[in-house]
Amino acid sequence: MRQLTGGILLALAVTACKTTAPVVQQTPPQPVILTLGTKAFTTDDFFQSFTKNQFSSDSAQRTDVKNYFDLYTNLKLKVLAAEAEGRDTTEAFREEMNTYRNQLAQSYLTDKVLVESIAAEAYQRMQEEINASHILVPVTEDAAPTDTLAAYQKALDIRKQALAGTDFAQLAQDNSQDRQTAANGGNLGYFTAFSLVYPVETAAYNTPVGQVSMPIRTRSGYHLIKVNDRRPSRGKLRVAHILVRLSPSADEAGQKAAQDRIDAAYARLQKGESFEAVCQAVSDDITSRANGGLLPAFETGRQVPAFEQAAYTLTKPGDVSKPVRTNYGWHIIKLIERKGLEPYADLAPSLRQRVMTDTRADVLRQATVQRLKKEYPVLEEKATVEKVLAKADSSLLRGQWRYTEPLEPALQSKSLFAVSGKPVTVNQFFDYVRQKQQPQRNPALAPAAPIASVTGSPAIAMRRLLDRFEGDQLMATEEANLDKKSPEFRSLLNEIRDGVLLSQVMEQNVWERSMTDSTGQRQYFDQNAEKYRFPERAAATIIVAQNDDLLKQARQMLSGKPPYQLKRSAADLTYDSNQTMLTPKQRETLYDVLVTMARNPEYVVEVSGAHDAAERDSVSAGRIRAVVSYLQKSGVPLNRIAEKDYQGAPPRRAADAPKDAAAQRRVSFQYFSNDKADIAKVLNSRQPSSSAGPAVTITEGIFAQGINPYLDSIDQWKEGITTFNRAGKAVSVTINRVEPARAKTFAEARGAVINDYQALLEKQWLAQLRQKYPVKVNEDEIRKLGK
Repeated sequence: MRQLTGGILLALAVTACKTTAPVVQQTPPQPVILTLGTKAFTTDDFFQSFTKNQFSSDSAQRTDVKNYFDLYTNLKLKVLAAEAEGRDTTEAFREEMNTYRNQLAQSYLTDKVLVESIAAEAYQRMQEEINASHILVPVTEDAAPTDTLAAYQKALDIRKQALAGTDFAQLAQDNSQDRQTAANGGNLGYFTAFSLVYPVETAAYNTPVGQVSMPIRTRSGYHLIKVNDRRPSRGKLRVAHILVRLSPSADEAGQKAAQDRIDAAYARLQKGESFEAVCQAVSDDITSRANGGLLPAFETGRQVPAFEQAAYTLTKPGDVSKPVRTNYGWHIIKLIERKGLEPYADLAPSLRQRVMTDTRADVLRQATVQRLKKEYPVLEEKATVEKVLAKADSSLLRGQWRYTEPLEPALQSKSLFAVSGKPVTVNQFFDYVRQKQQPQRNPALAPAAPIASVTGSPAIAMRRLLDRFEGDQLMATEEANLDKKSPEFRSLLNEIRDGVLLSQVMEQNVWERSMTDSTGQRQYFDQNAEKYRFPERAAATIIVAQNDDLLKQARQMLSGKPPYQLKRSAADLTYDSNQTMLTPKQRETLYDVLVTMARNPEYVVEVSGAHDAAERDSVSAGRIRAVVSYLQKSGVPLNRIAEKDYQGAPPRRAADAPKDAAAQRRVSFQYFSNDKADIAKVLNSRQPSSSAGPAVTITEGIFAQGINPYLDSIDQWKEGITTFNRAGKAVSVTINRVEPARAKTFAEARGAVINDYQALLEKQWLAQLRQKYPVKVNEDEIRKLGK
């Protein structure tokens, strides 16, 4: 590639200097390390590829020069085959490469030094939390100069009143158009970097405590910032929560039901039940309840104030809050981890990403555009620009502007501006406007629908779009030149190109063939049947517990046939005399049963009913039928429900009150499971959290030697139970059967056969390619690289 580029540059130099005899400096040819047919690959090309492989994060991919040269040769052979088939000329290929190119180019268009500077600034700000209030004087982004000036003057006037001693909170209530904060005096609470739009954040961090900033312009209008307090960062928290959701429109009964549920959950925690178990049974947060309510780590300003205040009040990991009310409902919060700000080196990658995706990205873009304007001059056709701006009307502010082609002769296909001498037409810009225009939004910070009556200057809106369009054209020009300007970009793009072509030809010649050629698979299996054998294997269940008592509990629960009793229950339903129909409160209690059954697909619930001595036997049966019917209609199939009618009083439990009539009128629930893993979950939920791992693990399967260390420690495998202690663990190994070594059937070996058949097809295909493109290797160059 470099030889070709050098030749083109030399030809251009000769053409440009026709009147004199140029002095031609011969560039020494680069050494060739590999030739495939008529195509040569230089030592430099190979070494770049090899070096990149050596520095790969996947150490398993690294290899020596000789082995990598074989991989490199095979890759280039496959790419040649794809090129010979014309795969690199299809429309689909060009579209895919354009997508990859655009993605790759973004990192080359961004000022990395500026990104690093803004990321470091953000890290510095993250070490401090600020409490501030603000006042918003709205003015649209496309406002006429007179309207913009009027808004600025109003902001200055409000600031003057604040400096003269007028209460800032009162000024916010009277003047601010931020509907979220005006009512509370404009208070934004405590926040840190990345919590607000960048200009407002910057003003807050640059304003002393007690002072009011100058008006700050954003897309929403002008802001005045008063800093109320500063404090060192409180770091990040990791918490888990139990949520009982409560609609803002809930009536009094709904609010009481939600509070009763959260109070009942808190009472269970106070009695010693694990947070994870209560969370799984109660929480309405479907995204976190499966993992015990665990939430992503957060810092100040990332949660609603009431939740945040309660969370930061917790001091030690494991502390649990009392129920906390927020606009989402009721929460119980458990502190998992509290940690300070990580070192910059650890946070830098995520900070750089945030810098490029939040409102700081506007600063980066503007810096890039200004840099490119110096490299690629933009020359506007002023008369044409004026005519274009005059085409804007109020429909542009509503996001409904249209144009009809062909345009009038004064604009049709006329140059609007030129980037580095290349003209861009009015038609191109108008098409851009049609795609990018958006209706005006309410300038208050709260999200809102498009406003009914638009304000602002259509010409200014068009000018803003033109500036944006010019910036896009500058970056497109730079992107188009990256191949020439950046060898690294060119090399990466070539790698991507080869990868796309490689995937296509491998799919056709190897992967798809190996999957669909059932005859070839079978023939390969028959010819290599001895490769596919099972060693001696044991079908076993292995229980590992932290102590002998937990092991004993697990073995007792596993005794007998499934479903296994979990010794886990739901709250009883109690009844008035002769009552069989469900009340609203009882349905609320049954909600927990429905949630438990939905989250645990292998559970079976036993519904048992009883009646007191004064009631007929049919009463307990009626209670059971009503509950089962409710569960079935709510999505629990009958094969997951077991019924037990005790007729008279049910067996007394230790926690029961004396055997009075009211205690006997009830329906009870016991959970069973067909999955042994559920036994481990129940036992673990009753143990305190430990960094040493779960208290009990139950592993079931068919194992060969070397798969499970506990099974391997048994000298001779035979059916039966073996218990022992190892490395501080109590272990039980139950071997249900021992399967002797044997040959696999084709069905059992099919996955491995397909993999091996793929390797055979690839080998055969490469042999054909080597015949088509004879391989010539420069051994001297390989020896030099191997030294």
